[in-house]
Amino acid sequence: MMKKFLIFTILFNTVLFSSSNTNKQEKRTDKHIQKAIEKEKKYAKEQTFYMQKDYDLKSAEINPDSLSSIPNIEPDNDFDMDDVY
Repeated sequence: MMKKFLIFTILFNTVLFSSSNTNKQEKRTDKHIQKAIEKEKKYAKEQTFYMQKDYDLKSAEINPDSLSSIPNIEPDNDFDMDDVY
């Protein structure tokens, strides 16, 4: 009789703990799914921001006639590495 009670107790505890582990695992899975959904929403928002068809760049265009008044600056090619060491 004691063996049956012991076996029953062990089986009952095993089932009880496995169901609690399953619940914890489901909660963890739901939490990860919610995080993934939030990341996906953020990504979708960023993608709509970066789409080039939504930009109006006409206001940032430069008049080519105004470029002629800017002086051309020649680079100084007298850099000597001996001065660095």
